[in-house]
Amino acid sequence: MSRLATAALAGILTAAALPAFAQAPAAPFSTTKVEGTDGVYIFRYQGHQAMFIVTPDGVIATDPIGERRPAAAAYIAEIRKITQAPIKYVVYSHSHYDHIAGGKPFKDLGAVFIAQRRAKSLLQKRNAPDIVIPDLVVDDSGSKLELGGTTLELLYLGKNHGEDSLIMRLPKEKIIFVVDFLPLSGTQFRIMADTYLPDQEDSMKKILAMDWDRLISGHPGAGGRQIGNKDDVKADLDYMLDLSAAVKKATEEGKCYADAIAEIKLPKYEKLAGYEQNLAGNIERYCDFWNRGI
Repeated sequence: MSRLATAALAGILTAAALPAFAQAPAAPFSTTKVEGTDGVYIFRYQGHQAMFIVTPDGVIATDPIGERRPAAAAYIAEIRKITQAPIKYVVYSHSHYDHIAGGKPFKDLGAVFIAQRRAKSLLQKRNAPDIVIPDLVVDDSGSKLELGGTTLELLYLGKNHGEDSLIMRLPKEKIIFVVDFLPLSGTQFRIMADTYLPDQEDSMKKILAMDWDRLISGHPGAGGRQIGNKDDVKADLDYMLDLSAAVKKATEEGKCYADAIAEIKLPKYEKLAGYEQNLAGNIERYCDFWNRGI
């Protein structure tokens, strides 16, 4: 079992893509301080978001936001407007390029990169030229990063959106940062690529059971909303469970794929962000699961 080989990463915790719909604001990027916190900020670049934490001893940043987006330089410039303290760590939420590519400017400043161990292994195999390979890894038991009086828990809940996601929780501030599979009251994106069913549903249940009040998502929600709560997660989970049941029934009636996509409607959720755009693709993914076992 690997552990983070640095004094700043203490102990092993024993406990526990694109958005469904996100209207990117007109300005290409912005930074917002999370109300009621001493140093928690949201950096938004177009339709992607990352969280960073400013402490007296340095900065913990997450997801440099990449995939042909020159976001890292803007991200660093926004941090420098707030503090000249060193950027000590960059933590990847998972291995998908739109969230983590292009982080070299952070590495050039001396930041230590951290990811779940499966993410490092996968990124090494892919060997993409604009991906910084993590220096340190988090094992399946999770860990915690401590810097300047701030504790950031790095939690692995199993497979969900991919098999290498880290959930980040600030216990003092009761904030979690979850990327891609918890839209702010929205449907899942398109065909739910790289999604494990029903493992993701289980992760969502585990997150609902955790102690937190505010959710920072990897993408803004409808209207540019940046922060959600447990009602958003409950809406997301209920939608997935009800859709799963409807597709299972359609599969038993021999209707996957075309008839299921044509016939299944969930009017209870038609006001969720992304419902019209993503329902057909979401049905197709559940048809894959119930009809083909994948």
